[in-house]
Amino acid sequence: MMRGWRWVLGLMAVTAAASVLAAAFLVLRVENLRTWSGVRIPRILWVNTVVLLCSSATLELARRKLQIDSLRGFRQLWALTTVLGLVFVGGQVIAWRQLAAQGVYLTSRLASSFFYVFTALHAVHLFGGICALLYVGLRKFETARVSRATAVEVTSYYWHFMDGLWLFLLVLLYFGL
Repeated sequence: MMRGWRWVLGLMAVTAAASVLAAAFLVLRVENLRTWSGVRIPRILWVNTVVLLCSSATLELARRKLQIDSLRGFRQLWALTTVLGLVFVGGQVIAWRQLAAQGVYLTSRLASSFFYVFTALHAVHLFGGICALLYVGLRKFETARVSRATAVEVTSYYWHFMDGLWLFLLVLLYFGL
């Protein structure tokens, strides 16, 4: 029974880590109010946000296809979700390159450090979600110990959680930088 709750513990750990980083960001932001040198958020982050929200929509459509036993429709929408996730991570790389072209690096200033740390950690965790999407999309579940429906459900919880976390981080960065 405990084995089925490991993913919940994982999400709790990610939440705790993000909360600690967000608290550190806010405390340092307030303490350095007069000397804070912000970072302009690259516009591509807004496009990335739309891509990520679209990926949640395609994931939910894929889940519905699986519920009505449309395996072909499920696989197509699941693959589209995976591609959208990869597009998001690619967009993050573009954002980092845009900042670097402006001379804004990880160690340039406190604001840029938080920007890079938040977005990189989110991208790493989202890449973990992409791996889960690939696993579910490519796995043959006929002989698996877990059903496709269960794997889809757990993966979708994680994916939606990453979407929600991204929205939180974007708001934090937008108003805090």
